[in-house]
Amino acid sequence: MSLKIVVLAKQVPDTRNVGKDAMKADGTVNRAALAAIYNPEDLNALEQALRLKDRFPGSTVTIITMGPGRAAEIIRESLYRGADDGYLLTDRAFAGSDTLATSYALACAIRNLPHVDVILCGRQAIDGDTAQVGPQVAEKLGMPQITYAEEIMDVTNDTITVKRRLERGLETVQGKFPLLITVNGTAPACRPRHAKLVMKYHHAKTITEKQESNDDYMFMFSARPYLNITEWSVNDIKTDINWLGLKGSPTKVKAIENVVFQAKESKQLVGNDADIDELMKELIANHTIG
Repeated sequence: MSLKIVVLAKQVPDTRNVGKDAMKADGTVNRAALAAIYNPEDLNALEQALRLKDRFPGSTVTIITMGPGRAAEIIRESLYRGADDGYLLTDRAFAGSDTLATSYALACAIRNLPHVDVILCGRQAIDGDTAQVGPQVAEKLGMPQITYAEEIMDVTNDTITVKRRLERGLETVQGKFPLLITVNGTAPACRPRHAKLVMKYHHAKTITEKQESNDDYMFMFSARPYLNITEWSVNDIKTDINWLGLKGSPTKVKAIENVVFQAKESKQLVGNDADIDELMKELIANHTIG
């Protein structure tokens, strides 16, 4: 048995360094002002996909990401770790998309693929923390979904068994192919780059990157088709433009605030019963607990 696996990955701004220029006047994130990184939980999802590929020879892992041209770096990072190919959804019409518009575009892109067995993505992205895109994609595709996955435990011909980590414990569930799985940050970390794959895919580029590049490597892209990263616009994935971008996004961001927590007071405890009892009473009194 071989599987056709899709991983939805996102290039996100590094929210550890949010400053006063992080937001535009229209309420969208100023991505140019922040360093771009691979969304952490999407890396956990990529690792689960690669483990399935290792377990079932002949399986393929395809990356789909939506963003500006520089988001192609997410696809290259995935290729370096073991993915097979990728698609970049890039178009000015996508700009400003909230979770509803993003999930619509991703669902349209997935319908463009000939066959998919399982879709994997991170539980949520660190620039929004909504955990909505994965479930919304599943709903738009009419697929069953398993959320908060920590480990894919078993796969049979048409069934997958997944361990979920929830707030109050663990749960083991089964689902039928095709389906979508969102992966927790508590899942195993993604494997590092493979040196041979870095050498193989170092010059992988989108058509836009080729046009903007001054490198004299153009001969390679016809000789080595795996170096071509496919770009899709709104027309390529057959979308209704009214459902995309700011026009198709009912969610509006009013403000972004950088909050720095600083300790103003401290209390030292010896660890005896009296100190612990006093601390518990104080925490209950100020409604921190209880």
